Amino acid sequence: QVQLVESGGGLVQPGGSLRLSCAASGIIASNYAMAWYRQAPGNQRELVAIITSAGYTNYADSVKGRFTISRDNTKNTVYLQMNSLKPEDTAVYYCNLRRLATDFWGQGTQITVSS
Repeated sequence: QVQLVESGGGLVQPGGSLRLSCAASGIIASNYAMAWYRQAPGNQRELVAIITSAGYTNYADSVKGRFTISRDNTKNTVYLQMNSLKPEDTAVYYCNLRRLATDFWGQGTQITVSS
């Protein structure tokens, strides 16, 4: 079955950087768009960044210029490089893969930006 496993979360000070990884198994991830979402307490889950199978990317306005999504098809893995982190980036971050009408999600990883 399809599994997505995130790693790389944690506590970071404002202005710091983190890199999230999402390793896919049970599917050839390079055939599909993959995305990162986040959900802060009391908020709806929101799209942060998406990368298509062709490598095109798009970002939420709130993270443009600070976050970079990329993928390594040899490792079946997608990454989210997060720079210049702000307290408002604090949330649980989820990896997503959509195959036809089915969404697959990782378990989520907590990012806390605080001094």
